[in-house]
Amino acid sequence: MFDNVCRFLAETFPTDFATWLLGEPITLTELSPSELSLEPIRTDALILLQSSEIVLHIEFQTVPKANIPFRMADYRLRVYRRFPQRQMHQVVIYLQQTNSDLAQQTTFTLERTQHEFDVIRLWEQPAANFFDTPGLLPFAILSQVNDRIQVLQQVARAIEQLPDPQMQNNANSNLKCTTSRSFP
Repeated sequence: MFDNVCRFLAETFPTDFATWLLGEPITLTELSPSELSLEPIRTDALILLQSSEIVLHIEFQTVPKANIPFRMADYRLRVYRRFPQRQMHQVVIYLQQTNSDLAQQTTFTLERTQHEFDVIRLWEQPAANFFDTPGLLPFAILSQVNDRIQVLQQVARAIEQLPDPQMQNNANSNLKCTTSRSFP
C-alpha cells in the first residue's frame, strides 16, 4: 500500500519532491524504467523523474534490504548508458523506523568500484519539513514527532487549506493510507 501512495505522490507532485530532495523547484517528468531495461526492473517503488539536465531517482522502502546498494549502482549505470550527459541524484527514503544497519548504508562497493547515494530515514526528519508542500503532507505523520495525533490534526488542517478540491481529495486519500500504518 505504501508503494502505491509514494508513487502517486511523487508522480502527482514532482516539483514538491524536487524542492525537498534537490533544494530547488525543478520541473520534472516521469522517466519509465522500461527505457533503461537490459532486463526487467522489478522493484517496490522506483520513481524516476527527469528534466533536461538531471534524473531524480527515488526509492521508497518500508523494510531495509541488503541488495539496495547494488540496485542503486545498477540504476545509476543504466541511466548513464541511456543519458550519459545527465546528472543523477539518488535517494532511498525509508518510511518505517528500524534499527537495522542496512538503513544506514549509502554506498555500494565492489573491488575498485564505489557508488554513493543519499538515504533519508523519515523518522529522523522534523515534521515541519513536510508542511510547506502539499505533496509531502502525508509524510509528516511518519516523521520525527512526539504526538502523532497532534501532527495528524495539523496535517488535516493543512489539507483543508489547500485551494484545489481535487488536491484536497488526493491528499486525504494518501493520508489515510499512511495513517493506517502509523496507527495500528
